[in-house]
Amino acid sequence: MFDVGIIGATGYTGGELARLLVSHPEMELKVMTSRGNAGKPVDKVHTYLKGHVDLEFAPSIAGADELDMVFAATPHGVSMEHVPGLLETGVKVVDLSGDYRLSDPDIYETWYGKEHSDPGNLANAVYGLPELFRDEIAAADLVANPGCYPTAAILALAPLYAKGLLAGDVVVDAKSGTSGAGISPGPRTHHPNCAESVIAYNTGKHRHQPEMEEVLRKVGKGGDVLFSPHLVPIVRGILASCYADLAEPMSTEEVVSLYDAFYRGERFVQVVDEASVRAVAASNRCQVSPAVIGGKKAAVFASIDNLVKGASGQALQCANIMLGLPESTGLDFPGLGV
Repeated sequence: MFDVGIIGATGYTGGELARLLVSHPEMELKVMTSRGNAGKPVDKVHTYLKGHVDLEFAPSIAGADELDMVFAATPHGVSMEHVPGLLETGVKVVDLSGDYRLSDPDIYETWYGKEHSDPGNLANAVYGLPELFRDEIAAADLVANPGCYPTAAILALAPLYAKGLLAGDVVVDAKSGTSGAGISPGPRTHHPNCAESVIAYNTGKHRHQPEMEEVLRKVGKGGDVLFSPHLVPIVRGILASCYADLAEPMSTEEVVSLYDAFYRGERFVQVVDEASVRAVAASNRCQVSPAVIGGKKAAVFASIDNLVKGASGQALQCANIMLGLPESTGLDFPGLGV
C-alpha cells in the first residue's frame, strides 16, 4: 500500500482526487492540506466524503518523507514553493498547477506573469499525458499534470501531428463547464452571468495555448494553435472542436482508421462517431471523433470531464504509472451517460 497526500485539498481538483483515492486499492490517503481550513474535518468542507475520509485538514504537508506520493493541487505560483522540498525528501510529485507544464522559464513568465523560482526542476519535469509520454512518466519523480483544455485538444490532434498530415494553423474552439474556473467564484462564473449564456473569453491570451503548441510540436509537425475557449452553462465537461487543413486530400474513413490505430490499446481514449460530454462525465475517459470535410479539412472533436481526465483522474493515472501500478487502477469505470 502506498501512502499519499494532497496539498491544496480544499478546491475542486483536491476534492476530486480524494473522491478517487478513497476507492483506490493500492493507495491510502494520509494527509490533505489547506491553509484556510486547517483543523477542520475534511467532510465538513467536502460533505460528499463523509464516511469515506476521516481526516482533518492539515496546515502543511509535514512528514512528507513518510509518503510515497504527493499531489500538488494548488494555484500556479504556489506549487513551485513546495515541490523542491518535496523532491528532496525522496517523495514523487504530480503537480496539477501550471508551474511545470512549460519547459522554458521565460515563456512561463510571459504567460503567467511571474518569474519561475524552480527552473532546475522545471527542466526535469515530465508532461503527464500518458497516451503520449508513458515511458517518461514511469521514470519521473516530478510530473506536470496537463491542463484540461490541452488534454482534450492534444488528444484530438496528436495523430495528425504525429503523421505530419496538416497544412497551416489549427483552430481549437473549446467549451468548458464552470467547474474549470475553480472553487472561488468570480464575475464571469457567477450564476446569473453564465447560467443561460455562452461566453467566449481570453482568446489569444489563455495560458493553455502555449502548452498545446509546445506539446504538439514534440509529437510531430503542424502549425500554430489558434485557441478560443468558451464557458457554457454546465458544471463538468469539455468539448474541444479542432479544425485544420490537410496537407493532402483524405477521406473520413482513412482518418478514422488512422485514429483507431494510433489509440489502439489505450484504455482511456475511445474513437467514436460522436464525442459526448455526458458520455465521459465523472470518468477518466476521452472520446475522440475525427472527420474530413470536403476531402481537404480535418474536423476532430474530443470530450473529457475537466475534473477527471482533465485534472484529478489523469493525475492519478500518472501516479499509478510512477509507482509501477497498472495505470487504470482505481480509474476503470464508465461515464455517467445521462
